[in-house]
Amino acid sequence: MLIETNRHGAVSVVRPDGPVITEDDATLFRTETFNVLGSTLGRFVVDATEMTFVDSNGLEALVDITNEVAAGGSQLKLCGVSETLREILMLTGISKKFQQYEDVQSAVRSFL
Repeated sequence: MLIETNRHGAVSVVRPDGPVITEDDATLFRTETFNVLGSTLGRFVVDATEMTFVDSNGLEALVDITNEVAAGGSQLKLCGVSETLREILMLTGISKKFQQYEDVQSAVRSFL
């Protein structure tokens, strides 16, 4: 799995390229996101457009990232969440931990 990071003004967007379904994927996702979080003062978004599925490893990574963002007084912003991923988040009871947006532009604008 590859993870792409782009800047949109003062906001960084982390975009995993594919599902997070192995421990290695989850570790990479967590590490890359924590690196971005440390350099953006919490101004970042996870673009889940290509992250169409997560297993328990991916869910654990999302919760870890959410907890790290919450420690800074914010809530993780997700965009491009597929119907399958949205359902997984709802069924596991963690969907309320995230602010969800339709697309990157909406999520980035939420920082204004």
